[in-house]
Amino acid sequence: MHNKYIIFGGSGFVGTHFANLLDKKSLDFLISDIVKPRKQSWEFILSDVRKQISFNTSDDIGNIIINLAAIHKTPGHPDKDYFETNIKGAENICNFASKNNINTIVFTSSIAVYGTYEDKKYENTLQMPDIPYGISKLSAEYIHKQWQSEDPLNRRLIILRPGVVFGKYENANFTRLINSLQGKYFAYVGRKDVKKACVYVKDLAQVIYEFSIDKSIKIDTFNVSYNPSLSIEDIVSEVSEIGGMKFPRFVIPRWFIVFLSSIMYYIFKQKDFNPQRMNKLVISNNIDSEKINNKVNFTFGFSKGIADWMAETEFINSKKIY
Repeated sequence: MHNKYIIFGGSGFVGTHFANLLDKKSLDFLISDIVKPRKQSWEFILSDVRKQISFNTSDDIGNIIINLAAIHKTPGHPDKDYFETNIKGAENICNFASKNNINTIVFTSSIAVYGTYEDKKYENTLQMPDIPYGISKLSAEYIHKQWQSEDPLNRRLIILRPGVVFGKYENANFTRLINSLQGKYFAYVGRKDVKKACVYVKDLAQVIYEFSIDKSIKIDTFNVSYNPSLSIEDIVSEVSEIGGMKFPRFVIPRWFIVFLSSIMYYIFKQKDFNPQRMNKLVISNNIDSEKINNKVNFTFGFSKGIADWMAETEFINSKKIY
């Protein structure tokens, strides 16, 4: 039986790159999402994971589920939206898998399940999520584990907890970082040594694919980032060198940047300057990923990933990243 993938949330950032990978390998896949994928030629079914998944099934509907469906930008949504999509979505996808005798699920969770504090986190670290997104993702992990436990001899579950994912179409933390460096308005917030676990989106797509076909894994959880976690100073230095940008060296006190971001957010309605997001910049997400780094040889790594992203967007000539 050949593999066919059902990618829930496949029209999003990670899903687009994973679909591209499967497309290049000439593998069969179906995207299920509430928005159409970037390429019209990809097989697509409109479906909302917050509701019972009831699209027509057939013998070749698929035998591997990749669950990327989530509300993840935080802060940015009402609390209930994280729970409704991430928890209810997990329930509906697992029910769909059971109904259609699909026995492999790769679920992308998040390092947000650990909580926000300085200590290094390992896969077996006690999870203490402190934001609705992290709480909803941890709940979704347990829902998937319950699904696997109902038929442990046949069902496979791989839970991935990526760090900050960067790459084309991201439009989030790294996009803001690179554009601020290019625009010469970047400054360190509070400190330079804060650790930021991260992974290039194409390396994450590679991990999803390799683990989806690795039948030696019945159930396991992996942090996904480059090991060891880079400091923000190392990240800025490397990005600046690759992009040919002046390396900034000054630090703005934490209290000042929170005050300034509050003005931008509440008075000028600039959503990118949410004070909660600014405050998170001074807290490390120091994640140990030795487990996955011992199992997978990443194609890119941090520096090559940044260079590949810039090349794809023709950043050097256009001075624009997206």
